[in-house]
Formats: sequence, C-alpha cells, structure tokens
Amino acid sequence: MASRDERKESRQRIKEIYTVAKKYNVSELISESRKPKDPAQGEFDGELDASGLRKALEELGPAYIKLGQLLCTRPDLVGNEVAEELTKLRDNTPVTPFEEMKEVIETQLDQPLDEVYSEFEEEPIGSASIGQVYRATLKENGEKVAVKVQKPGSYELVASDLKIMIYLAEKADKYITKTRTFNLPAIIKEFERSIFKELDYMEEVMNIRKITKNFEGYDYVKYPKVYPKLCTNRIINMELVEGYEVTELYDKEVDGVSGKKIANDIVESYFKQMMIDGFFHADPHPGNLIIDKEEKKLCYLDLGMMGILTEKFRADLAQLLLLLLGANADSLVKQLLYMKIITPEQDTEELRMDIDDLVNRYIGADLDQMDGVLEKLINTMIKHGVTLPREFVMIGRGVALIEDIGYNLDKDFNIGEALQRFSKKLVINKFNPVNVARGSYDYLLDVEHLMKYLPERIDSTLAKIEKGEIKVNLELKGLAELKNQLSASLIISALIIGSSLAILSDSGPKMWDISVIGLFGFLLSAVLGFYIVLKYVIFDR
Repeated sequence: MASRDERKESRQRIKEIYTVAKKYNVSELISESRKPKDPAQGEFDGELDASGLRKALEELGPAYIKLGQLLCTRPDLVGNEVAEELTKLRDNTPVTPFEEMKEVIETQLDQPLDEVYSEFEEEPIGSASIGQVYRATLKENGEKVAVKVQKPGSYELVASDLKIMIYLAEKADKYITKTRTFNLPAIIKEFERSIFKELDYMEEVMNIRKITKNFEGYDYVKYPKVYPKLCTNRIINMELVEGYEVTELYDKEVDGVSGKKIANDIVESYFKQMMIDGFFHADPHPGNLIIDKEEKKLCYLDLGMMGILTEKFRADLAQLLLLLLGANADSLVKQLLYMKIITPEQDTEELRMDIDDLVNRYIGADLDQMDGVLEKLINTMIKHGVTLPREFVMIGRGVALIEDIGYNLDKDFNIGEALQRFSKKLVINKFNPVNVARGSYDYLLDVEHLMKYLPERIDSTLAKIEKGEIKVNLELKGLAELKNQLSASLIISALIIGSSLAILSDSGPKMWDISVIGLFGFLLSAVLGFYIVLKYVIFDR
C-alpha cells in the first residue's frame, strides 16, 4: 500500500500531467477520466493534435518520451499521422552532473573509479532520458570502452509514472468512449513490458552476447564486445567502436568503403537476424548503424530492444512474403488469416478489394520495382482498423528503415531480391525431411497429450448429457465406410510417426544422409495418402 507521501506525490504528478496536456491541446485524452456527470462531457471527437501530443510528451519527461518512442513504431494503434509526428521527439532531459553519475558507477562496480579505469572523460559522449555514455580506458588491459550508465532515480521515476499511466489509461478507456479507438490500456501494457526490459541493462548485455554468437564466422559485420564482469543492471562496459554513421556514405565513398557494399552488408545482416535467427534489432535507424574506422565493418549499436520470432512464425512469414512478391492476393489474405494477423471478422470485402488493388499494381513488375510493398500492405490493414501483432509491426518498420537506408547508399539497391531469396530458403528448409520429422514428433506429443486427457473429457461430456445439459441428435450413415477410412488414416499416422522417429534417431543405413527406413516410411505414407485421397475424396464423392 502506498504511503501518504507517495499518494500526495501521485496527486501532484497527475495534476501536472493535466496541466501539460491542457497546455498542448491534448487534454481530451484524459481530462474526463473521472466519470462525468453529463455523459456528453465524456465525448472525444477522435481527432488528436499530433504535434501537441509530441510536445506534451517531451515536457513530461523520461517515461513519457520513452512512451512516445514506442508509439511512433505502432501506427496501427495511433495512426500514421501521430506515429510520423512522434518520430520527431526530442529528448530535452538535462545532462546529469558527473559527480552523481560517478557515485552510480562506483556503487554498481563496488570499486573506486580510479581502480577500474586509467582514464575517464567526465563529459558524456551521449546523453538520453534514462542514461549517459562516457569514454574511458580500462586500467587492467588499456582497452578503450564506452561506459553506459543509468541516471540515478530513473527506475523509480519511470515506475512511479507508469502507475499513473495505468490509472489514467483505465479511467479514460472506461469513461471516454472514443478514446477506445486507441486502446490505451493495451498501449500502456506493451510499454510496461518494454520499458522495464530497457531499464535492466543486463538485458542488453545478454542481447549483445547472443547476437554476436549468431554471427560467428560472418566477417562483414561486428557487434561491440562487452565486459560482463563490469556490467550490472545499471551499467555496461563495452568496446568503444569509433567510426562514422552510414549517412556519411550517402552518394559517396569514405576511407575506401563504398555505399554499395555497406547497403549489401546491412540487408544481408538484417535479414539473417530476422529470417534465419529470429532475433533482430528492433530499431535499425541510421544512428544505430556505424562503420568501424579500423576494421571498416558495419557495426550495430543500441541492442537494448530486440525482436524475437519463433521458427513457425518465420516460416509462415516467408510464405506470406513470397505471396506478396508474387502478387497473389487471394492466397495472401488466406495466409494473413492463417497467421492470425487478421481475424475472420476483419476479412471484409473492402479489405480484400484494397489488397487486390495493391498487389495488382505489381503484377509483372521486377523485384527491383517492388519497393515499399510490405509497408503498403501494413498501411492497408491499418486503414481497415486491424491491430497488428507487435512483431509484425516491428518487421514492417525494420524493413522500411533498411530499405530507405539501402536506397540512399546505393541507387541500384534491390530489397525485393533479398526478401525473396531469404524467404525461399526458409520455405525450402521447412519441408526438409529432418524438419518434417521433427514436426511429426511434435505432432506425436500432441496426440499423446490428447489421448491422456480424452477419457476425462469424454466422462465430463457424458455426465453433462445425462444431466440434460447437452442434447445430441445422431444420424448414422456409412459407418462401415467410416471405419475403413479411420483404419487407413491410423495406419498412415503410425507410418509417419515411426518414420519420424527413425530419422530423428540418426541410426541405421542412410541415403543422402537420411535414414533409409525413415525415408521409405515417408514414401509409403505418401503413396497410401494419395490412394485415400483418390478413393474417398475424388471417386467416392
């Protein structure tokens, strides 16, 4: 339970939020959060002053600036106009004095500053809402490092403001009908999940180590080396990568490094992260992509927030992209439904017509002419009120950023070719016999779980029928034929499962590095399956 002082501070902060919101003409979002006496007072016309919202968030401080940075990546929640305006957010948070930051460093490392560093520049080389970055030299080995330090009180301030955000969002959603368009509670919930990850610097340390491992053996890209023993949840010591931003290569060559090469390195590394590894940089804007001066390699910075995609989602995404690039509108909508990106209720005739119009523009077009097609698909769905999965929006934004950077670096840049190549690789890999076997094994586990709980569910259902809670009308026809079909299906299922286990066991004679027994089982299953389709689906219909 909050203390009296904490409740008093919260009331003062809420009053300050109302004042700032009114100042910038966005008070309609929250000013009627308390239940109005007259229901009409709770009406909000749905039009939001995008510029006013940006200025209000800037004035309210670190937590609200971070909220704005999240919202600019979610046009499906706030609309394209607001999202575009929030990309202009400026972090006006003042620089914290060095003495205060020094105390944080020494407390976190549990050592005096001069015992860890031989040199430490007191002027930060970077400052943001919740942290500052300093240039230093390690005393132990003389290596130059970037020291990222969280500002004192940042966690507590964000946690306090977040409680108020949750309170205001719930009240606004309850009493102001038209703010429900923005689904404020869902926005704040997503923000809560992301901001606490960002406040825990060990998340970034683990991200850097994981992505570095994913790129072992790839010598065209690098990630900063971290020093785990000198890292905590509020401080990171990492390699100081000195170089220049990719924007300096626009239309020119620097130090023998061409924009064309870097454009290729960016698209290859980013699509590997996204399509192959399923672990990708959430915000690959130009400021987070630099060229190392010494090694002349592309380097990703600011790895605090990462996107994560499951193997299944990546395979489904690859099929979606191939359908989009192939301008197959009907199958594209079916894939969107299958992936649950849109719901059956959202699968309207109007949406289908707009998607059909979109893909028809690209029929017969070369891949290098399909720029922005994924972003246009996302905007089409946003237009129809589709709330997209967070990962899908991150993919769309990431691809759009990479595409824009690529075209500025190389006028002949072709993102469509790379999308198609990586997508085909994933789809082919999906139907690799070993992966099919692994999928069959997962299916076997599902069947095992189903069989385990089936008797209990049958008992429960029969009990409900006896009590009259369920009424069943049965008309039995063709029972003998159904028995034959079920028998054949069970035999084929057993063959598939047995063949899967044979392949996964990796023993016995092999052909093309695959178990002969397993391969033969799959072939026999395919023949029997083909026979059943012909007999029961085609000829006996």
